[in-house]
Amino acid sequence: MGHDRPVPAAVKHPVRISNATPVQRRSPSPPTNPSPHREDLPQSATVTQNAGSPRKSQGGRLWQFGDRWRRRLINWKTLLAFSFIICGGSAALALAYIFQLPGLPNCPAVFWPLASASMRFECARIAASKQTAKDLLEAIVLVDGLPADHAMREEANRLVELWSQEVLKLAEDLFQQGKLQQAIDAAQQIPARVTAHQLVEQRVKRWQTIWAKAEKAYQNAEAAMKKRQWRQAFQSAIDLLNLDNRYWQTTKYDELTNRINTARIDGNKLYEAERLADDGGLANLLEAVKLAEQIRPESYIYPLAQEKIKGFGRKMLALAEETLERRNLQEAIAIANKIPENAKLTEEVKDFTILANAQSQAWQDTVVNLEAAISQAQRIQPTRPLYKKAQQWITRWQYSIAGLAQLDRARLLAQGRGGGLEAAIAAASLISPTNPRYREAQTQIQSWQSEIQTSQDRPILDQAEQLALPADVASLQAAINQATQITSGRALYKEAQGRIQQWTSQIQQIQDQPYLDQARAYAAAGNLRTAVKIVEQIRSGRSLYGAAQTDAATWRKQIQADVNQAQAQSDLAQAERTLQDARQMASVGLPASLANAIQLANQITRPATLRSEAAAAVNDWSLQLLQLAQQQSTSNPAAAIAIAQRIPAGTPVYLEAQTQIAIWQKMIPVQ
Repeated sequence: MGHDRPVPAAVKHPVRISNATPVQRRSPSPPTNPSPHREDLPQSATVTQNAGSPRKSQGGRLWQFGDRWRRRLINWKTLLAFSFIICGGSAALALAYIFQLPGLPNCPAVFWPLASASMRFECARIAASKQTAKDLLEAIVLVDGLPADHAMREEANRLVELWSQEVLKLAEDLFQQGKLQQAIDAAQQIPARVTAHQLVEQRVKRWQTIWAKAEKAYQNAEAAMKKRQWRQAFQSAIDLLNLDNRYWQTTKYDELTNRINTARIDGNKLYEAERLADDGGLANLLEAVKLAEQIRPESYIYPLAQEKIKGFGRKMLALAEETLERRNLQEAIAIANKIPENAKLTEEVKDFTILANAQSQAWQDTVVNLEAAISQAQRIQPTRPLYKKAQQWITRWQYSIAGLAQLDRARLLAQGRGGGLEAAIAAASLISPTNPRYREAQTQIQSWQSEIQTSQDRPILDQAEQLALPADVASLQAAINQATQITSGRALYKEAQGRIQQWTSQIQQIQDQPYLDQARAYAAAGNLRTAVKIVEQIRSGRSLYGAAQTDAATWRKQIQADVNQAQAQSDLAQAERTLQDARQMASVGLPASLANAIQLANQITRPATLRSEAAAAVNDWSLQLLQLAQQQSTSNPAAAIAIAQRIPAGTPVYLEAQTQIAIWQKMIPVQ
């Protein structure tokens, strides 16, 4: 047939079709019948009989003849059964041979350049039936190798189109499974001429875009976790759910959320560790280190935890230095030795121990001890972490030794007194501010300067005290003028100022005492207002100002008491007159006069005694008004109402009057 001719070698490399081994034809083997079972007949026993017994001999011959025929009959049946078995087996073998299907081709062993088209199609279909991208692509290669003029080219094109679509679907499945590169490789092997190839570039670009977004979201979550920004990390994880990829929506999302939860637990531990470290103290720092060490290396927080542990170690080292500054050597070294190894400060701790011992020797503050401290600090080599600090201490102690020597020379000069103090000051002034002995030198200089100034200013102050002895204004002022020669900053300045204040106070007392005496005289005579005016001439800041203000306050209170008493007497007289006028009005007994009397009496507010008396009178007059109204109610209800309405609220009969008014209003006929 034309389509079975060998196909030209269009494929450079033979395609291997896996798992396509041909089926071997199996010829049924005839059943092996077992050999007929032959039973050994029993041998007839030789019976010795009487030669004279012919009947018995004839009977034996008849029995032997029947036995032979019986054996022949059995053998014939056996042979007949055997013949039927052979015939049946032969027929079965013939039928099996006739209806046996042809076996599958051995595709891996085919030499494709010489393979027929039918062989290519058969092996391609076998490969395509496995429904994997790899096998479908191999199937496409097999049938796509046919020449353009081949009789089966149209069928090949149809299969290539079909299988290319399936490859693209399987590539999508690979992408959804998280196998991006395999999906891209499979899609890009689709022949360029098929319809499915038009979607390859778009599909690959879509996959790569989705993958890039997924990786970006994952990286954002990781970055947020490292910063302990859990909300942002979870938000980035949620972004994976919005991507069109099952692998990132499920596997990677679950993986990421589990990592976030684990990192958040670790992050909370680290927050607690930081809080403890911020509280300070050795116990808190050790507990902070313990918490941070619980974070495992696989955690996203681990690098930050290690950094924090190093920071905690730094705080412990700083605490050790503070303890050393308080000159507690043993405790300082004990704190430093508790710094954990993973703080990576082991070498610094060693150097700190050396420097701590050196500083403890320098505390003795003698040349010998300072030199011993320098010698010990020099053990720290240039490659050591605290070398720079050791050199700073060495320089400080060397300066201290030099400053101590200079200060000792100045003290020797000061022992000479007189001009020796100026020389001592000059010598001590050579110690620079950067020298550790500078403060000590300045204190000593101030002491020597005080001695010099005291010797210079004492005669001036003594002379001022002599001038002040007469204790009059002129002598006291002369003493003040003399003492003011001692200026601020001098050794006797405070003492001189004390004397000046004392003498100034004496002058002010001499000047202001006459005013105070005069005011007190006026007050004793009862002229308090004049006394107050006189003491107001003594101004604030004067020596007698306090005494003058005390007297003035007493006199003002007395003046106010007198005013209040006079006012009370005036109010009492006015209230008595008002009450008397009200009683005179009420004595007329008419409703109008009683109402006016009540109104006038209610004007009395003080004193309390008269107010009570006025209130009693008002109550009495209100009762009289009610009685007058009741008398008029029978003949003239309207007049009764007018009288009752004059009764003021708050009186005992007010409510009764209001009740009567309501009754009387009903008695008035409606016009």
